[in-house]
Amino acid sequence: MPRTRRKARTPRSSCAPRTLPTRAGTALGTVLALLAVSAAWVMGAAPQAGALPNGQALTPPMGWNSWNKFGCNVTEQKVEAVADYLVSSGLAAAGYSFVDIDDCWMAGSRDPGGHLVPDPVKFPDGISGTAAYVHGKGLKLGIYESAGTKTCAGYPGSLGHERTDANSFASWGVDLLKYDNCNDDGTSAQQRDTTMRDALAGSGRAILFSLCEWGVDNVWTWGAGVGNMWRTTGDINDSYGSLLSIFHANVKLAQYAGPGGWNDPDMLEVGNGGMSFTEDRSEFSLWAEMAAPLITGNDLPNSSTATASILGNRDVVAVDQDALGKQGVQVSAAGGLDVLAKPLTGGDVSVALFNENSGAATISTTASAVGLPASSNGYSLDNLWSHVKTTTSGAISATVPGHGTVLFRVSTGSATSTGTTHALVGASSGRCLDAYDNGTAPGTKIEIWGCNGGANQKATLTAAGELRLYAGTQCLDATGGATTAGTKVELWTCNGGTNQQWRLNADGTITGVQSGLCLDVTGGDQPSGNVDGTQLELWNCNGGANQQWRLS
Repeated sequence: MPRTRRKARTPRSSCAPRTLPTRAGTALGTVLALLAVSAAWVMGAAPQAGALPNGQALTPPMGWNSWNKFGCNVTEQKVEAVADYLVSSGLAAAGYSFVDIDDCWMAGSRDPGGHLVPDPVKFPDGISGTAAYVHGKGLKLGIYESAGTKTCAGYPGSLGHERTDANSFASWGVDLLKYDNCNDDGTSAQQRDTTMRDALAGSGRAILFSLCEWGVDNVWTWGAGVGNMWRTTGDINDSYGSLLSIFHANVKLAQYAGPGGWNDPDMLEVGNGGMSFTEDRSEFSLWAEMAAPLITGNDLPNSSTATASILGNRDVVAVDQDALGKQGVQVSAAGGLDVLAKPLTGGDVSVALFNENSGAATISTTASAVGLPASSNGYSLDNLWSHVKTTTSGAISATVPGHGTVLFRVSTGSATSTGTTHALVGASSGRCLDAYDNGTAPGTKIEIWGCNGGANQKATLTAAGELRLYAGTQCLDATGGATTAGTKVELWTCNGGTNQQWRLNADGTITGVQSGLCLDVTGGDQPSGNVDGTQLELWNCNGGANQQWRLS
């Protein structure tokens, strides 16, 4: 009996191939792929032993896939709007290069010649026209098929048509193939995937091959010789429970990942609304730490600034894309307090402290436990979300909110943000902490405003915990020394009071020493609260993006 995938919910992954010239160019394509692999060795991103020799995915693929947000309602217009947004938002420059069309893109039957037919209503310019548009933006196009008689949504599958379909994908200009596993004929996934691998290799175009096997048949043990990435789990959904389950499954498989072939814990749900900002940030942190493909599945063109602050964090992306190509390993996990360590090029180590539990907890490890050498000068902890740097003699520790992740880049030597001057940028607004109208008088309103590099947006962090503006003459102050939620924050002459002292916490919040309350963009949990001129206040800490800050 053929194995059928449930139709109500089709798989969500980021598997899809990349392409070169036509069939006549097969030999040239092979030569180019080998040259790319050789160049990767020179540059330090050598493919893992046994990796598919197509020169693809030397770092984990990054991009967008249509399924999580749009399901079968994918259209050419939506795909092209995403391509536009990737470029205009700067995400393309940050590495998001693939625009992947998932299931439901085709007509319900093949043409008389046995070829797949793009749905003429959804894709009036065909897949080749959509690919041309995406390529014109400097991006790559991915497409979906299944290694069965039908796709998961019931459209024609590629089983028995592998060479025909691979040639169609190549002729259309497809760059990535996500290959699902629905409605098979009872043969092994490895056998069916290998048939498509060979068809792609003979198509004359270098195509990144993404296997969507839902973690069955121990795909990670054979995936590297067949595809460039392979799903290690069932479908993700937009919930913390799903994130946690998938993390537990994928984190154990570090030995199988490397340049040219990656464990794929499925697409990111960041920005889809089912998780909190803290949980979204955890998902992105953990995927980066596990060297997973960063394929987002949200409505990108309508993303919030908070979502953009996560997806666009280049320091976290750099951890994922590090050329050494190591997946982070679990150092400890007692009581749901996880420590992961990922070696990076140049000797640094990325350390993720993940709190699986609902309440805040302190998570600790040491430099030696995460693989760093002894250092007489100590170690620098660079918080990749807040950009606050601290120095430690060897302990690596942070208070981590429930379901939260603190991500450090740890290196030998000392570094500190104390005594340095920065703009403070809000995650919910993308705007800077600002003294109203360049005012210097005591009582001047502290607000958010578009970042412009002005002196009224530059805060110096002092050893006493002050945030001093204007070269240190005026301090950020809780009005009247009040300690209740809603207290306005203003500028005042520095006087050493505890209402002028602040803690820059590992989770990106800033709390008043006197009140214990968080520095908050008033009403910033709504789009209307993140506009120029919105005042800052103290509020009960709640993990919202309007209470998260980073040094710039």
